[in-house]
Amino acid sequence: MPATVTSLRNRAVSLLTAAGITDPEVDADLLIGHVLGQSRGEVQAGSILNRPISPADAATIDILLARRGRREPLQHITGRAPFRSLSLNVGPGVFVPRPETEQVAQLAIDALRSMPDPEPIGVDLGTGSGAIALALATEVPHARIFAIENSPEAFSWTTRNFKEVAAENAILTFGDLVDAFVELDGTVAVVISNPPYIPADAIPRDPEVRLFDPAHALFGGPDGLDVVRSVSATGLRLLRPGGVLVIEHGELQGAAIRELLAIDGWRAPATHRDYTSRDRATTALRP
Repeated sequence: MPATVTSLRNRAVSLLTAAGITDPEVDADLLIGHVLGQSRGEVQAGSILNRPISPADAATIDILLARRGRREPLQHITGRAPFRSLSLNVGPGVFVPRPETEQVAQLAIDALRSMPDPEPIGVDLGTGSGAIALALATEVPHARIFAIENSPEAFSWTTRNFKEVAAENAILTFGDLVDAFVELDGTVAVVISNPPYIPADAIPRDPEVRLFDPAHALFGGPDGLDVVRSVSATGLRLLRPGGVLVIEHGELQGAAIRELLAIDGWRAPATHRDYTSRDRATTALRP
C-alpha cells in the first residue's frame, strides 16, 4: 500500500511519543515538512487530505525519524534552528539556541533601543551560533554589535551564520571573552551573554543536551558560575556608566548571580522570569 502523509504522520507521532519526545506532533510535522519542502500547515493539510508520498521521500523521512527517535536534536537533523526572526545554521559542535533565549535577547534589544546614543554598542560574549548577536544587529539596525566566540567547532557555524545574515552592523571575532574588545573599554551600552552555567557534576536532564550539545557550552565549573564571574569582570570593563549587563542562567541561580554582581559593584541587579515562570536572566547596571 503506497505511503500517504496521513499514514506516515501517524507512524511518526507514535514513534516519537514512544521515544519520549515532548511535542511529537510538532517534530513529526517539521521532519516531514523538511523532506517535502513544506510548512507545518501544509503537512497538516496533506494529512487531512491523505495525500500520497513517493517511496523515496517516505524512506528518507523514516531515516530522519529514526534519528530523532534516538533523541538527536531536531535542529541537527534539519540543519537549521529558528531564533526570533532568523533561521540559523546549526549542527554538531555548536549549542542549539533555545526559545527561552529569545526572551533574554529581548532584554538586550529593549536596552539598546532605550539608549540615547545615535549608534549604541552591544557586545555578545560567547556568541555560539551567533543567535543573540545577529538578533540584536537585525532588530536594532542603528546599533553596532560585536560578538566573540572561543570554540573552533562553534566558530565555523558562527561564521556561516554571520555570512548568511550579512548584517553590516555586526562584527565577529574569535577569542576569549576575558580579553574581549579592549578597544571598546568604557564605551559599550549593552553587554549580553548566555554563558555555560551548568555545575560540573550536574547531569542535564534532556538527552538532546546531554548527548549532543558541546560540553564547552554547558558546564561552568564547580558551581556553574566560573564563566559568569568572567562575564561580570569583562562587562565592568566594557560598559560605560549606566550601561546594561544581561546574563542568561539556570532557574536556580538568580540569587547567587545577584549576590555575585552586587559584590562586584554592579547596581540594581534584578532577575527576570521566562514564559514558564522560571528565573532565566539577571540584569544589572554599570555604576
